[in-house]
Amino acid sequence: MKAAPLPPPADDGEMAAWKAPAAMLLVQLFNTGMVLLSKVSIGGGMFVFALLTYRSLFGAAIILPIALLRERGKWKEMYWHAAGWIFLNAFMGYAIPMSLFYYGLHDTTASYATIFINLIPLVTFILSLVFRMGMSGSLKIVGAVVSIGGTMIISLYRGKILHLWGSILRPHNEEHVDAASHHHLRGAILLAGSSLMFACWYLIQSKVLKVFPYKYWSSMATCLVGGLQTALAGVIFRRDKNAWKIGWDINLLTIVYSGALATAAKYSLNSWAVSMKGPSYPPMFMPLSLVFTVVLGSIFIGDDITVGSLIGTVLVIVGTYIFLWAKGNERLEK
Repeated sequence: MKAAPLPPPADDGEMAAWKAPAAMLLVQLFNTGMVLLSKVSIGGGMFVFALLTYRSLFGAAIILPIALLRERGKWKEMYWHAAGWIFLNAFMGYAIPMSLFYYGLHDTTASYATIFINLIPLVTFILSLVFRMGMSGSLKIVGAVVSIGGTMIISLYRGKILHLWGSILRPHNEEHVDAASHHHLRGAILLAGSSLMFACWYLIQSKVLKVFPYKYWSSMATCLVGGLQTALAGVIFRRDKNAWKIGWDINLLTIVYSGALATAAKYSLNSWAVSMKGPSYPPMFMPLSLVFTVVLGSIFIGDDITVGSLIGTVLVIVGTYIFLWAKGNERLEK
């Protein structure tokens, strides 16, 4: 009697079909936690460049043993050309955009700051067309427009406030003083600049992976260089040693969380996704961070959920899935 034939092994493409969306979903969850924790820490007076330096160096320390195990000896292939691109990658993908984002977050709210994160797919889409790096197809254009339209509704239309639950860390009826401050316009400009830099970063990261195709060493080096860049900027802007002190408080939790998940895990997962799907793939998941921020921001720090935010959230989800469906069909056709 013949034994039943074993099922064929899963195709790498089939594995990536669910791994890539799952990885990007985790990235957006990590991003949401980072935004909420950072808002609390920065609002409490933590020095922005200290937060950026510590989280980046901590992230590099976490990735280093993984790089040593998974890509042993590959660091020797990092010649000056690759090192130059990694320096630019850290500057355009961490030091500049995260500095602008944190200072913009200080002047606005978590939900408002996340809206500007969701401008990144549209900007990346435009840059991808300019540099001919993919992202063609009418359905993907529709998905991008619908997602961005959802973020604009959340930004421009509030509607009735829905008191669904009380917040954990802040009373529901407490007003966010910094959101209504006269620095709100400045914050919006900083956040817009951050979105532009992040969009450029995805295109630069694609180039980095071509000249140095080792995602763990590339991510570790990017975190390390980004930490050194922000440390230098911090020393220039503030000489007070007390600005760099941390204790056993929310600031330490923010550093550990941001370094481990929002830096190390995020950069590694993004690098892997770009190598598998191209530079236009990760940004299209960013609208989901808006959904997470609206809900979790309401639960933890008392951000209002409004009719406008719910309508916009639905459009964000619909637009994201239109894009993913179109992307999947495009891969099948190829």
